[in-house]
Amino acid sequence: MEIVANTLVGLVAVLHMYILVLEMFLWQRKPGRGLHGFGPETARATAPLAANQGLYNGFLAAGLVWGLLAADPTGFRVQVFFLSCVVVAGVFGATTANRRILFAQALPGALALAAVLAAR
Repeated sequence: MEIVANTLVGLVAVLHMYILVLEMFLWQRKPGRGLHGFGPETARATAPLAANQGLYNGFLAAGLVWGLLAADPTGFRVQVFFLSCVVVAGVFGATTANRRILFAQALPGALALAAVLAAR
């Protein structure tokens, strides 16, 4: 079960690094604009906000990688903390921005969190 948990944590970290790239570097290009259906002008106007969001997603990814690399009990605690942050951010984003965030962010985070707790 530990291998499954570590794999899921790693996938959530990769997901958040991908979100970082989309929001910080590709927001005004086709992949970033397609995320929310923005035109070039809206993407340009919202790019600073998106970059800020992307940075936060990078912090989540960094925390998850730290949790994977740190020895227990620190690694376990760090994983639980950052996965909980992912779930809370996903639920908040789903209720305030776009319902898809529930499935794209909160659900993977919740599955990884359940696996980490089950592996303990």
